[in-house]
Amino acid sequence: MTKKIQNSVRAFLFLMLTSMAFHSQAQDWKTDKKVNVVFGLTQPLLVKGFNIEGNYIHNRLIFDYSHGVSLDFSESSVTSDLKRQGLAVHMPWTTGFGVGYRINEWINVRVEPKWHRFEFYYNGEPQNAGSQITDYNTFSLGIGVYGNYQPFKNKTNFLKAIMIAPSIRFWPTLNSTLTNDKFSYQNKVTNKIEEIKTLDPGIGFTPFVFNISVGYSFDLKKKK
Repeated sequence: MTKKIQNSVRAFLFLMLTSMAFHSQAQDWKTDKKVNVVFGLTQPLLVKGFNIEGNYIHNRLIFDYSHGVSLDFSESSVTSDLKRQGLAVHMPWTTGFGVGYRINEWINVRVEPKWHRFEFYYNGEPQNAGSQITDYNTFSLGIGVYGNYQPFKNKTNFLKAIMIAPSIRFWPTLNSTLTNDKFSYQNKVTNKIEEIKTLDPGIGFTPFVFNISVGYSFDLKKKK
């Protein structure tokens, strides 16, 4: 695990523990009815993409749908083997849903089926059908731990509903449309027969996914 990832995980854990420290003794959160809309920061900052997630909270249950688009990986963000082959990876979409349980007001755990699209090109070349080397879809099923922190919850203005939502997830790939989970081809960079293998959707194409999202929470409970 790189130092950058370690620092990110530490920040996530610190935020989770801080949120627990602010947890009130009141139990009103157990009857919450909310809709949250959040946007991931990792996708635009690190891989030039975009991600949106919607949550529906009903008492202690939480349901989500998320969709990421146009994620690009090349050079330092691909595996050493893909870098040696001179390849870039484009993920035009990654999508799926989750069903979870709220441990307390700020933390919830979800089971998440997800689908991902991978496309491979030579680094620096146009990404179109004519230059594509191969592509495949994958299905992953995993678990995620999410924070759901409203730093201005005690305010009475629009700031009250601003959310910070860190998350750490484990999404192993269970199935791929790539035959035998590998594709052999003549690589024009190395002038050798090379292989492209099935990848996981997380950090460094591992099953581990870390993100921090920001957004807004809409309270559906009727005011007394």
